[in-house]
Amino acid sequence: MIAVGVAGAAGRMGVAACAAISAQTDMELRGRADPALGVGLAAILGDCDVVVDFTAPDAALANARECVAAGVHVVIGTTGFDLSALEGLSGANVFYAPNFAIGAALMMRFAAQAAAHMAAAEIIELHHDGKLDAPSGTAALTAELMAAASGRAAPPIHSVRLPGLLAHQEVILGDLGQTLTIRHDSISRESFMPGVLLAVRRVGTLERSPLVGLEALLFED
Repeated sequence: MIAVGVAGAAGRMGVAACAAISAQTDMELRGRADPALGVGLAAILGDCDVVVDFTAPDAALANARECVAAGVHVVIGTTGFDLSALEGLSGANVFYAPNFAIGAALMMRFAAQAAAHMAAAEIIELHHDGKLDAPSGTAALTAELMAAASGRAAPPIHSVRLPGLLAHQEVILGDLGQTLTIRHDSISRESFMPGVLLAVRRVGTLERSPLVGLEALLFED
């Protein structure tokens, strides 16, 4: 049984994560940390094997350091902070994904493959108006993967923030006389939960840490 805590438990992603974890037969929700609940992270660490972090960019790094120092593995879904600061943390494993939707991981993989064969590309990412960072972590990672696959500079990213949206990304590639569009849409937060649960189950056995991207858990190569 994996004992799991959620940081940012009162937020929309945190609420969805708590519900998903509670529904699993191999996990037990041991703690909910959130300023809105009057519960700090330190109060739940002693009861947890893994903490899932859906907080804010200015809190996620400190939370990760606190978890690792306590010997608690951490799964981070918060974006908008410097990932390089996660390097060198020892004592427990760190897994970070800018997007936990399996379809989004596939979208990024397909975009990287296509970038090696098409002349140019641009990325449009669209999110709800409450998202704090722009460009999104998903778009930034997509651009990085496409640049590595193509040997060219990272494609431009255009960010849209509007009410009525949740999480959407479109990669448009162009070449002589043709275009290719690869798009992923999350229409509910439940779309992220299978990936979160996969990360919770795998974070304790990672061979390297920090590990970035859901695709690192989904694909062998």
